[in-house]
Amino acid sequence: MTIVLVEGQSDLIAVETVMARASSSVEFEIVAMGGATNVRTFLNDITRDLTVLGLCDIAEAPLFRRAGISEQDCFVCVADLEDELIRSLGADAVLEVVAAEGHLRSFRTMQKQPAQRDRDVESQLRRFIGSHSGFKQRYAQRLSAVAIERDRVPAPLRSLRERLETLSDGGAERRG
Repeated sequence: MTIVLVEGQSDLIAVETVMARASSSVEFEIVAMGGATNVRTFLNDITRDLTVLGLCDIAEAPLFRRAGISEQDCFVCVADLEDELIRSLGADAVLEVVAAEGHLRSFRTMQKQPAQRDRDVESQLRRFIGSHSGFKQRYAQRLSAVAIERDRVPAPLRSLRERLETLSDGGAERRG
């Protein structure tokens, strides 16, 4: 069995979305820890012989490694998962999703705010996705699905999927 530790619910949703379309047969469980600072607690609670993988933001990678997750098994997002999805898809594709979700007008209003005017559109999108309750989860699913459709899955998610597929080659079963 493999455990994939992720920081939050939006990370869990993105991993689930990517793995739902993978051909992996490895048995795994994704656990949202409610923040990277909880990684040691979660690892201390694991008493079975399990493979533990982690997905985290670059700022939290040292916490995962100090807790005992190897570099090979720790998949790191440059800033965070939202940043990875925005960069991999490009601003235009993300704006299409924002429009499809009915939030383009709200996004355009946010762009006019003094604190946002001089920022690039990618930074504005990242801020917008993180600014409303439930948006991180909603956009994690939608952007991950678009990334799969367009073969633009961000490197950390792609590498995690490949690692899970490698583990499945060892004859394990999948649970997700």
